[in-house]
This record gives sequence, structure tokens and C-alpha cells, in this order.
Amino acid sequence: MKRNILYIVVFAIAMAYLESVVVVYLRELFYPEGFMFPLKLLPSWLLVAELGREAATIVMLGAVAFLAGTRRWERFAVFIIAFGIWDIFYYVWLKVLLDWPASLLEWDILFLIPLPWIGPVIAPVLISVLMIIAGLVILRRLDAGKIFKPGVWTWSLSIAGSFVILFTFMRDVEATLHQALPQPFWYPVFFLGFAMLVGAFLVSLRESDKAE
Repeated sequence: MKRNILYIVVFAIAMAYLESVVVVYLRELFYPEGFMFPLKLLPSWLLVAELGREAATIVMLGAVAFLAGTRRWERFAVFIIAFGIWDIFYYVWLKVLLDWPASLLEWDILFLIPLPWIGPVIAPVLISVLMIIAGLVILRRLDAGKIFKPGVWTWSLSIAGSFVILFTFMRDVEATLHQALPQPFWYPVFFLGFAMLVGAFLVSLRESDKAE
């Protein structure tokens, strides 16, 4: 698995480059003066293609995780590690290619499914760091012969925290669908959701220890 993780890291970094290059092309076409809000409407056919591309990205990461792992939680851990590395290096490559973002507080379109997600770059980066750490801890636990068995509290906190974070990303429908400037980001609400995810992971370790 240690050797597999090295290959996963290489794959995620290379995949992030491909993703960032696509965005470079899109920005050259639709934001030649530089990316900014309000957002510009994409032709419907191109929007469909973008939705497909984002869905394909998740499928690719999932397929690699399935091949790399042999157990359910092992595959889950590989998936979140690959996702986190891909997401962080997506911004690293955009910085290299476009010298963007100027800071982690720059706003970006984070995802399009089921509604456009918008927010500052620091938000997905923090989530990605948490995913990488959690994935590595889970793998280390499994490699040590221990089990990973999250219980009710873990699932409850994880689902609640995820919904809170998704709300902060998707609440500003005017900015994403009606070409308005975005409202100020709800940092306190985001960090509440983020703290719930951190808490869920810590609780999962405790629940797993009790299940040994």
C-alpha cells in the first residue's frame, strides 16, 4: 500500500495538471481579462460538457482508489487522499500557469453539481488537507492490523457538517445563476461545519477503538 500511495500521489498531481489546463482554456475563452465575478453564462452544450467532466473526475478518482485498495475502508482512504492531493495541486498548477489565485481568499467556482459551488480558495484547501490527514491515519490504522469502524455519532456529525459546508457554498444562487456579485462568505458557518467534520473523524477513531 505504501508503494501504491506513491503512485496515487503522482496520478493525482498529474490529473490536477490536466484539470487546471482545461480551466486555463476556459478562462482564455470567457475571461480573457482575468477571472472575476459576476460569472458569465456558458452555452448550454458547454455547461453539459463541464458537468460531465466533473462527474468523470470523481469516477476516475474512485476507480483508482478501487484498484489500489482491497478493503472498503482502505479504498475510501485512498480515495480521499487522492481527492485532497488533486484539489490542492489544481490550485498549485493554476498558480504556476496563470499566477492565480493571488491569495487563498480569492473566490472561485468550486464545483457545479448539483448547483454551482462558490467560495474562497482556502475553503476547499482546508477540506483537502483534512481529507489527506484522515486518509493517511485510516491507512496507518489498517496497516497496523486495527479496524476502522465508525459508528452513529461519526455518521451523524459527518452528514451534518457536510450539509453545513455545502450550504455555505451553494446558498448564493443569485451570484451563481443570475450574474450577481457574491455575498460575503459565511466563514463562521463554514468553520462550524469544518469543526464538525474534524470532530466526526476524531469520534470515528474513538468508536473504532471501542469496537476492537
